[in-house]
Amino acid sequence: MSVAEFFDMGGYALYVWGSFGVSALLMVLEPIMLRSHRRAVLQRIARIIRIKAGEKV
Repeated sequence: MSVAEFFDMGGYALYVWGSFGVSALLMVLEPIMLRSHRRAVLQRIARIIRIKAGEKV
């Protein structure tokens, strides 16, 4: 099997490499999105704590 045959994937190269590409992209984006969602939740919690602390005073 030659290198060209390997990358051709028996005629399914577009599907195979496209699937790998989309999977890799999602694996990179997932932690980035989770980090931003976590940051937003922590900000909301901090805001709620500040509001409740202001109500007690």
